[in-house]
Parts: sequence; C-alpha cells; structure tokens
Amino acid sequence: MVLRGACNELVIIDAKEELADAQAQDLLHATPFAGTVQIAAGGYADLAGADVVVLAAGVAQKPGETRLELLGRNIEVFRDIVPPVLRAAPDAILLVATNPVDVMTYAALRISGLAPDRVIGSGTILDTARLRTLVAAELGIAPRSVHGYVVGEHGDSEVVCWSTVMVGSSSLAHFSSMLRHPLDDDSRRRIEDQVRGAADRIIAGKGATWFGIGAALARIVQAIGSDERAVLTVSGETPELGALALSLPRIVGRSGAGPGILPVLEEGERKALARSAEVIGSAIASLGI
Repeated sequence: MVLRGACNELVIIDAKEELADAQAQDLLHATPFAGTVQIAAGGYADLAGADVVVLAAGVAQKPGETRLELLGRNIEVFRDIVPPVLRAAPDAILLVATNPVDVMTYAALRISGLAPDRVIGSGTILDTARLRTLVAAELGIAPRSVHGYVVGEHGDSEVVCWSTVMVGSSSLAHFSSMLRHPLDDDSRRRIEDQVRGAADRIIAGKGATWFGIGAALARIVQAIGSDERAVLTVSGETPELGALALSLPRIVGRSGAGPGILPVLEEGERKALARSAEVIGSAIASLGI
C-alpha cells in the first residue's frame, strides 16, 4: 500500500504490540522511496476515520486440528476484533484477508451487521493474477495483456473460467493459434494445477505468502480510495448461490463492492461454480454462522 500510494495514513494493530511497532518502523523507512504516508502502530481507537480496515488476524492450525476446528477458532478471533473496529471506525469498509477467506468474509458480514457491499474478501483476486501470469508466460507476453477470471472459492474448488480468457481483444484460443502455440487441454490442466497449488508451494518454501496477497490487497484498497469502480474478482455475499460468500467479478469503488456479476460460462464451468458454492455453504452451515 505504501509503495502504490494506496493510502495516506496507515495504522497497524496487532496483539503483539512490539511486532506492530516493528512493522510500522520498517515500513516508515521505505517512504522516502515511495510517497508520503503517515505510518504508526496503534490501538483500535486510532482507527477513527479509517476508510478501510484490513482484517488479517487469525490463528495457526494446531497439530491434528481439523479445518472446521480451525475455522471455529478464527471466527472467535473475529468476534473479538470486529466490534471494537466498528466502534472506532463505524463507516469503514472491512477487507478480509484471513483464510479460509470466503467463510471468514461471511462471518465478518454476520458479526458486523454491515451492508454486504461494505464487507469484502480478497477472494480469488490473487488466483486471477496467477492465472494471468501463467498464461502470459506460456505465450511469451505481458501479464497485463491477459484478461480472465478465477471464480468461486479461494481454495481447491475454485473455477478457472477458460471461456472468459482474452488476450488483448482476442479469445485465448484465437490468439494462441495465431502464435502457433495453442493451449491444449493438457496445457490448461497444468496451468490450473499451478494456480491452485501456488500457495502450497510458496508456504512450503518460506512459510507464508506475502507479496502477491499484499499487492492484491493494495489493489483493492486503491480501487476503493480512488472510487475507481474497477471490476475485480473479490469475495462477497452471493445470495443467488446460497447463504455464503464467494468470488465473482464485482465493481469496486468508494462504497465497497457491488453484487457479483456472473460471467457467461460454459456448462461445465457453471456446474463447477455450483459445486464450489456447495463446498463453502457446507462449511458455513457446519459452523452455524
């Protein structure tokens, strides 16, 4: 956020105050190479007037702990932190980064009582970026020239919508055939596997994902702050698919994220999206959120 100039004031809050202070100082030392941003560690009261609050708090999974048990503990964390956040910054938009992000986005929505457009999950914005990067590498072009979506759960059931992928103004199939480098089914499966497995590979090597998700969150904050009305694949309430939150293309601006815009999908992609919604809905139902 500092490097992109996505905000003019940044407050870092953590249960470990010394960690928040160290992060704030480290970031502050980067400002001569970026823009002018006020950066400080603080408490909930220091969020007064905040436009956006990023919720990245969560607990580590214990040995032998199930995914649902972990979810339950993370929801308790949100029950502790969301009310004081909103007491200090009642007009803020909540941006959820804690995994599993779709369930946690829905939990934040229920706990906060906010309107759905004011609770946004980072969702598949990073998965979409990974797809664009991998397709671009395959074709030898710039990632910014590739457009397409990953929708549904930010997780194993996510859906790569190949039918939506465009390169410039051409379909992927047409563009790749013109390069005499068509992406066959094997190539697409390999790219899908890399998109879904990216986080696991990074976590195995360094313990966590930092830079990709950091850039994705900064992109969302920038869209909100500048009222950009950018179309981004972020997670939000999707009542047409059930009592849940998942990622679809949404218009993101000053008021938050609008309703999901369902792309024109092929039949197999529509069925895969329905299955993805079932996965998320089942987790939410099991927790009684």
